[in-house]
Formats: sequence, C-alpha cells, structure tokens
Amino acid sequence: MTTKTIFITGTSSGLGKLMAIHFAKLGWNVAATMRCPEKETELTAYENIKIFKLDVTNVEQVHSAINDAISAFGKIDVVVNNAGMGSYGALELAAEDTIDWQFAVNVRGPINVIRKFLPHFRAQGGGMFINISSFMGVTTAVPLGSLYNMSKFGLEGLTEGLYYELKPLNIELRLIEQGGSKGNNFVDSIIWNKDEEIKDYDNLTNKVSSLMTSRSDDQLDDPQTIVDAIAAQATGASNQFRTVVGEAGRSLLALRNSVPIEKYLETIASNYA
Repeated sequence: MTTKTIFITGTSSGLGKLMAIHFAKLGWNVAATMRCPEKETELTAYENIKIFKLDVTNVEQVHSAINDAISAFGKIDVVVNNAGMGSYGALELAAEDTIDWQFAVNVRGPINVIRKFLPHFRAQGGGMFINISSFMGVTTAVPLGSLYNMSKFGLEGLTEGLYYELKPLNIELRLIEQGGSKGNNFVDSIIWNKDEEIKDYDNLTNKVSSLMTSRSDDQLDDPQTIVDAIAAQATGASNQFRTVVGEAGRSLLALRNSVPIEKYLETIASNYA
C-alpha cells in the first residue's frame, strides 16, 4: 500500500506538533511547516517527518514550501490548515495592523495554501483540505472577540463555498471546530486591543481576561481528541463536513440552534453583565 503524505501548517507547538507526531506514528509521511524550523528539535527525531519553513502570510514562502514538500515526497494527499492566531479586545481600540494581521493569518493564510495546492490536487485527481476552525466560527461565545470570530466565520464560509467548485474535481473539504485544549498557548499568544485613555471597555475586558486566564485544565479539552478527529477525516473513518470537538462547543451550538439569535446573544451577554 502506498504511504500517504500529510502537509500541516503551524507545527512548532501545541496541536500542530501533536498532529505531526500522531501521523508520523501512524506511518504517514509528514510535511511539517513552521516559521522558525531552525529552533525545532522534537520533530527532527522522526525519519518520516520533513520540516519546511513557512509563514502562511508570505505568498513566496507558501509557494516555496509547497514546491519543496511535493519534491520531497512526490505527492501530498491531505493538507491541514492549522496555523492560526487570535486578537481580542474592543474593535474600536484595535490597531490597523492588528486588524490586517488577524485576517492575514486566519483567512488569507489558508487561501494562500489552498490556491497553491489546487494544481497539484487537480493533476493527481483528488486530495483533501482539513481547515482547523473553532466553535467560535459557528457561534459567538466570548465578548471582545469580534476580529477572531470574523476570521473563523470567514474560514467557515470559505470552506463551505469551495465545496461546490472542488467536489467535481474529487477534492474534499473538512472543518474541525475545536475549543480550548490543554497544552495550547493560545491565551498567551493573544494580542489585546488596548488604549489607556479609553476606559469604557475596561470592565468587560477585565471580565473576559480573567475568564481566559483562570480556566483550569479540567475545563479544557484533551488535544488528542482533536487530533483523533482530524485523523478520522484524513483516513476516511469519518466523512463529516463539520466536526465540533469538545463539550463546550457542542453545548454552545445546541443552545444557539435551539433559540432565536436575539435570545442567544442576550444569554451570552448576561454572563458578562
């Protein structure tokens, strides 16, 4: 049986690194990408993992990394758009470059990767894109996340919209809607929108920040369950277009689908009043 190959963005830490190791142990070839490969020491221990330098916002690097990965492995079967970052805080206080950065990483980044891979997938008669979204991409759950929500809602729309043009080409699309997971440094990496002269948002900001920093591991999902969900899609064990991982996401989605949107928004807002 031919060994399959997976291309994963954002493998320097957290979910991406765990995913790369998981697929390597399954016997897959893994093209693991990251912005600073010279710092990586763990993934280099695996013979079937090759590391490529990639900042998904840099189109030239996207083209170079993908060309090099295809040259190294011959073909790519599955692409996981995992790289992502988040900004929180009042939209009014966001710096212009923060707005652009949020879109560039979480939306334009996957677009860059997908566009470059499409000729390869067309030539080989198929392939799969697995886009790592969030339950924040199907429901708003935390105030002050308008930019992050925008980016994940955008990724959801992009993926669903692509379904129609890529299905006839045997190119599959999947969405993984995860929540917070253990060992993920997402909170530490958040860029907060702030302006010391504007105090109107301080009360809400303090509540949201406190919620994020006080969450214990017991309230977070096991990242392996997310990796297992991704592997189920890649291996064909599941063919769900959307997979919500974690009790928090499933509960929020159930609430959102059970009441009018006005009621849902008021319920979430009341938690921070």
